[in-house]
Amino acid sequence: MRIANHKGRLLVLTSEGGVDVESASNGRFSADPQAIYSRWDEFQAWARGADFKATLPVDVSALGPPVPRPPQVLAVGLNYREHALEAGLAIPEEPVVFTKFPTCLTGPMADVAVEPGSWTDWEVELVVVIGRRAEHVPADQAWAHVAGLTVGQDISDRLLQFRGPQPQQFDLGKSRPGFGPIGPWVVTPDELSDPDDLTITCTLDGEQMQKASTKDMIFSVPQLIARVSAVLPMLPGDVIFTGTPSGIGAAMNPQRWLTPGQTLTSRVEGIGEMNNPIVSTQPTSPS
Repeated sequence: MRIANHKGRLLVLTSEGGVDVESASNGRFSADPQAIYSRWDEFQAWARGADFKATLPVDVSALGPPVPRPPQVLAVGLNYREHALEAGLAIPEEPVVFTKFPTCLTGPMADVAVEPGSWTDWEVELVVVIGRRAEHVPADQAWAHVAGLTVGQDISDRLLQFRGPQPQQFDLGKSRPGFGPIGPWVVTPDELSDPDDLTITCTLDGEQMQKASTKDMIFSVPQLIARVSAVLPMLPGDVIFTGTPSGIGAAMNPQRWLTPGQTLTSRVEGIGEMNNPIVSTQPTSPS
């Protein structure tokens, strides 16, 4: 099953188009895309037997973040060996966990605004959406707590992230408005032949910047859920940015940064693609 946030309303996607969940369920479930995760088991049971005949055309430009208001946004750093090596850092023995503030989330086709002269970097990631409260969950039971997967970009302001004395400002440097595109929709794990082995890529104006498989993660999705849920409960509707492969702009020689006029394309096999135009935070002067 694939679900989307289309013009602020929850849709189930079929090969024919989109099904408005509130209408199809006769009001049993609301149109709010976020609300469905707290009723995920009930929603899945209904969807399996629902008659999805009344479909609507889907305008991809009108897609918003499929998880618009998660209670918690967790993110993992250095979760691919080659990325840790390009950063000149040791391979972590435990997940490096930080947060992105929910106000940074935006849609899969939304503009990403960068300040002129900033060091703004890309980081394509697989994003996990929690569908069932996860607390002290063993790894072999972790997938049962996942509602689905989506594509994400952990956009990073490197000047802000590394500013000042240690420790680094990870949370602020990765949470400017628009610095968390996710989408284009959430795909349930049963739609994927192997949710632990998905090709993930990032291109900038068609030039490939990153490519890897999620099987290369140091800590797999089940391991991340097990390690994090041993410390704090993860709630329905939470999202986890699971880390980025090598190929970030900060590690290039010379370094490369996002600049207005570019288009950042992020893909995960079996899930979909985001295309985010890069724009300036400053308005264009009239000619």
